Amino acid sequence: MNDTINELKIEKDESQKTANILKEKRNKLHSNSKRLADERDSLNSTIRNTRNNINHHKKNRDELNERVQHAKEQRNKLNTTLLEIKKRIRHLESSQSSSSGTNLNEIRKQLKALEEEQMTKPMSPKKEKKVIAYISELHAKIKKQEELLNQDPKLKKALEEEIAIKKKAEKQHDIVEKLATRAQEEHESMIKLIKQLDNSIRKVNEIQEMIVNTKIQADEVHKEFISYVDKIHDLERKISAAQDEKRVKKKAVEASTVHREANEIFEKFKRGEKLSTEDLMTLQKAGLI
Repeated sequence: MNDTINELKIEKDESQKTANILKEKRNKLHSNSKRLADERDSLNSTIRNTRNNINHHKKNRDELNERVQHAKEQRNKLNTTLLEIKKRIRHLESSQSSSSGTNLNEIRKQLKALEEEQMTKPMSPKKEKKVIAYISELHAKIKKQEELLNQDPKLKKALEEEIAIKKKAEKQHDIVEKLATRAQEEHESMIKLIKQLDNSIRKVNEIQEMIVNTKIQADEVHKEFISYVDKIHDLERKISAAQDEKRVKKKAVEASTVHREANEIFEKFKRGEKLSTEDLMTLQKAGLI
């Protein structure tokens, strides 16, 4: 009986050690799962902020693109007006040239061709000197002709309008460029954040998969832990039952011994022998007196 109880106790102790290891492993998995969940929640918070920033940059970009479109329309109107003024100026200059017999546009074309020839084509010093002199002559003719043309009030007014509209068109073009640059910056910031968002979402998905796998492992370990806890309880019941059985048997043995001793003392009593106090107590235990 003692061997059986000792074996049960040893088995219980081994089961308790295994249960403790499983409990520690399960708790560690739960801790890892919580850490991963905190990391996932933190990333989800970052994702929400990133999405808000993306929407902010997108809104700014779209608003700027609308302003770019409007600014381009204004610039195009100014350019159209400038072309019309240039046509009017050419018409007035042609009229003046016809009257004076000098074609200013032709002189300008000749000047441009000569200047290009001087810069791009190799020529002898003598020829280059001659070309430079002719260029100077053409400049003088153009200047003289422009002075004559500027005396025309209509042409003068048209030239002043050309300068004013040209400035406005250039200013409007600068506005278009600046707005377009800002819109592009907003777009690039948005694209950068979208890439960050994609990376964060990928990480969240990876972490979520890890959380699921960790929980599955924790559940499996917990089930194994519970099986050992049940086994320990079962062993405790068996040990208790064995100990109870041992006590019952011990009492039975003790009772048998007491009755045997009491019978012997009772025989002495019947023979008239003197009994001690201990003998009387034994007879009392056996219920003989």
